[in-house]
Amino acid sequence: MSDLPRKAVTRTAKLAALPLGFAGRATWGLGKRIVGESAELVGRELQQRTAEQLFKVLGELKGGAMKFGQALSVFESALPEEIAGPYRAALTKLQEAAPPMPTRTVHSVLAERLGADWSELFLTFEDKPSAAASIGQVHRAVWHDGREVAVKVQYPGAGEALLSDLNQLSRFARLLGPLIPGVDIKPLITELRDRVSEELDYGLEAQAQRAHAEEFADDPDVAVPDVVHQCEQVLVTEWMEGVPLSEVIADGTQEQRDRAGQLLARFLFSGPARTGLLHADPHPGNFRLLPGGPDGEGDWRLGVLDFGTVDRLPGGLPTPIGSSLRMTLDGEAEAVYELLRAEGFVKESIELDPDAVLDYLLPIIEPAEVEEFTFTRGWMRSQAARIGDPRSPAYQLGKQLNLPPAYLLIHRVTLSTIGVLCQLGATVRLREELEEWLPGFVPEEPLDEEESAAQA
Repeated sequence: MSDLPRKAVTRTAKLAALPLGFAGRATWGLGKRIVGESAELVGRELQQRTAEQLFKVLGELKGGAMKFGQALSVFESALPEEIAGPYRAALTKLQEAAPPMPTRTVHSVLAERLGADWSELFLTFEDKPSAAASIGQVHRAVWHDGREVAVKVQYPGAGEALLSDLNQLSRFARLLGPLIPGVDIKPLITELRDRVSEELDYGLEAQAQRAHAEEFADDPDVAVPDVVHQCEQVLVTEWMEGVPLSEVIADGTQEQRDRAGQLLARFLFSGPARTGLLHADPHPGNFRLLPGGPDGEGDWRLGVLDFGTVDRLPGGLPTPIGSSLRMTLDGEAEAVYELLRAEGFVKESIELDPDAVLDYLLPIIEPAEVEEFTFTRGWMRSQAARIGDPRSPAYQLGKQLNLPPAYLLIHRVTLSTIGVLCQLGATVRLREELEEWLPGFVPEEPLDEEESAAQA
């Protein structure tokens, strides 16, 4: 296996092969149809071959291309089943694995960053990586004090590759768009390009992970491994065992699915309230189910990894999110419309019917309307179809709404988390988490006369 391809011309050639390959297989499929094979059989085989090539190219390139693949895999719940089936397995692989960096390259980075005697810092160090991410890979080791640790080593040239990949992928947005009906690929790539460059700074990641590890140190539901050592291109954290969420999605019990879904929702909404940070990379590879929850060994906790991308929210999630959600559930069309306009979701130059806006929002927030809600791929696909069908009134209205920059990452994280909940098929008490953690969702009680006098 060669080193991470760094030359722009090499990486561009690999990415350019994607649309050419798609076109070539379409011609191959036509040939199969001419000789009499059924359209359904040929279509399935064509999708499978396309999925295999997509995984192969994105996995080999790592960098921004693999990061895009991880983002894409979260949205597979929105795909029609006849398309989603062949892509699901190939794209989900990107969440846990990719071709490894050569051992000599790993040792070279460690020697450069930790010193020539780097191996003396570890009692043992496994050269075979245990996991691969978009800009680095993880090795299992034992630190010199006996702690089991995960050593994340950044690929040389990852920064240049990251930006190059995303620039190149944006040119193919139109070709990749049909993979996710109802989701505009180009802004997704642009937003990824703007944000993931933060992941190159392991110092920022260490700060975010330490903040979470400290806040959740004694939490019965959520566990975050602490940071052991950090320097440029190398991050050493405590090792975390557990069942990867991708395995729970593939063949977990319903009890595991429901517990994972509940804790995922709890972490999404409680994290910003407790740390002022939003974990902004919610794909299944970053979560584990750990034994030993509040009800003992038979119960589960949620283990959270990878704090390379976070949104900094010192006051927690913005109060207008909770307020608009509550007012939508209460049917307050005019109040919701005015709040959306004040926050920039409706531009001043646009006039919309408040009742139509309410009708647009209500199906999306159905999970917050009931005590518990079962998230399914079918529900996700129905929402994507409603919003993504050009013939739909929801599509026409959605085109006129705006997403303010301050809400961009929050929006993507929320959608991605819902996508994972649908992959899990989890039944979740979402309203319970909103009432506990989302500012503005529960209206403030008016002060009585004694409280008012005391404050005065």
